[in-house]
Amino acid sequence: MVIVLASVLLKAENLDRALASSLVHCARSRAEPGCISHAVHRDAANPNRLVFVEEWSDPAAVAAHFAVPASQTFVQEVTALAETPPVLRMFEATPLSL
Repeated sequence: MVIVLASVLLKAENLDRALASSLVHCARSRAEPGCISHAVHRDAANPNRLVFVEEWSDPAAVAAHFAVPASQTFVQEVTALAETPPVLRMFEATPLSL
């Protein structure tokens, strides 16, 4: 499994537009092969920061996701609305049984 954690600090005047676009992006992404979950959250400590938490079945699914033209357009749009460049980190994970 691959976990993707991303965040972006938005200019206050761009927050609503970025959030609306993010919700569309997450819904579209959930329908992609290999997507286990894909969500956007607002940072409680800084409401101008959006945080993305994604789970993918494997690295190939993540690569396919980032190759989708709509994903590339989304990244460009959000980057243009941002106060600072987005941050993205990916991790390989193995679920633990408790």
